Amino acid sequence: MLAPDCRILSLLFLVALLFCTSSAWRFKGFRRFGTLGADGRHGGEIGAGVEELWFSQRLDHFNGADARVWKQRYFVNDSFHAPGGPVFLMIGGEGAANPAWMQYGSWLSYARKFGALCLMLEHRFYGKSRPTEDLSVKNLHFLSSRQALADLAHFRTAFARTQGLTNNKWVAFGGSYPGSLAAWFRLKYPHLVYASIATSAPILAQVNFPEYLEVVWRSLVAENPECPKMVKQASDTLIQMLQDPHTYDNITKDFRLCSRLQLGSPMDSAYFLESLAGNFMDVVQYNEDNREFEGAIGTNITIKVLCEVMLDTSLGSPYSRYASLAGLMLQTFSQTCLDAQYSTTLQEMTNTSWSGAGAAGGRQWVYQTCTEFGFYQSTDSPNQPFTGFPLPYHLQQCSDFYNLSASESAFEDVVQQTNEEYGGYSVKTTRIVFPNGSIDPCDALGMTSDLSDDLPAIFIKGTAHCANMYPARPQDPPQLSQAREHIYVLLQKWLKE
Repeated sequence: MLAPDCRILSLLFLVALLFCTSSAWRFKGFRRFGTLGADGRHGGEIGAGVEELWFSQRLDHFNGADARVWKQRYFVNDSFHAPGGPVFLMIGGEGAANPAWMQYGSWLSYARKFGALCLMLEHRFYGKSRPTEDLSVKNLHFLSSRQALADLAHFRTAFARTQGLTNNKWVAFGGSYPGSLAAWFRLKYPHLVYASIATSAPILAQVNFPEYLEVVWRSLVAENPECPKMVKQASDTLIQMLQDPHTYDNITKDFRLCSRLQLGSPMDSAYFLESLAGNFMDVVQYNEDNREFEGAIGTNITIKVLCEVMLDTSLGSPYSRYASLAGLMLQTFSQTCLDAQYSTTLQEMTNTSWSGAGAAGGRQWVYQTCTEFGFYQSTDSPNQPFTGFPLPYHLQQCSDFYNLSASESAFEDVVQQTNEEYGGYSVKTTRIVFPNGSIDPCDALGMTSDLSDDLPAIFIKGTAHCANMYPARPQDPPQLSQAREHIYVLLQKWLKE
């Protein structure tokens, strides 16, 4: 194992808003892009050959007068490390880092071939990497992509110095939001990271992101053109029923709600409708990804299964099929009922304690969307099957949770600052590869065509979110296997330069 110089001794039902995998936190109404989270069967278990270590990190990298430090968690696997070999750094995202990724995944197959040392750094404010005593707004001020990138830079510099790896080539890996960080790490700190694999990375910040549901629509159409039509009919029927309080008892029973449906405000109805739409959004985003190794639940529910239910006339009307599908999802995630009350999530998301439900990642990630990215997956496009959760619904959450302005212009200013910081689609660097899947709704904000020979995009038809990052299996489509091989060839070329 490595010398000890660098070591400091050491929920709801899913309908929520990347780093690729089953969500470490699950909140209706907040769709993150996914994360390499510790969840499910593996639950953060540390396997043989993997070390969990801690690193002393600055709280604020941009204020020289603030000397406060905290302990950041990271993992090491040196099983493949050969003298002079590269260092592969997996970037943690919006959930607890899952050590299962230190033993599985395509990046380890590359590490074996190149003799790489493998590291994974957990993102500040997620998992066990807790810089502050709680998650109050004044403390969340230290949660940003800029601070996270500075964490990576300081960790890379100190680790390389203490372990004699200063002259080795470092390669960053990440998927979804951490894929963005991988690209931005190479952009902002090119002297520290030699190349990056930025999988399913949204590199353009955007307040309103209705394109997400447009991709969901197209993915359902690809399975069966009638499928999204039935979804839309069901959604429209439910919208009509919500206008009549006399139907609320039936709706409560049909969708197995935990308590009688009550719609005291537009936020209540939007929350309920997004909860149901989330069944489709999550399945499409992770369709047929090889997530079993990390303990993901519900991998048997695919786009094909969704459409089979929505086209099964024996279940009754499209509305009845929609309700049957909601029941199937509850059963899959071992839930007895669906909590459709916005007030419940409001209470959880305003709890600032590390022991609260929101601390699993929901409170932190939504704060980042409010202060940096947007990414709000609204129903504001006519080219998608759902209704009822427009942009103002998402913006209001930022006000309710963090007392931030719900003004769209304020959000546009925040997003503009992010795009000015990182350049959006105008990536001015070299040696970044951008793999994306054609049925991944997140690819609408990603790079799907080459910028240059040194900034290639790999667009993988028929695959979903971060598919190339997961372990290979015999049933993988040829284009997915080819994409993994393409990444290997690029790494081989770059590491020889």
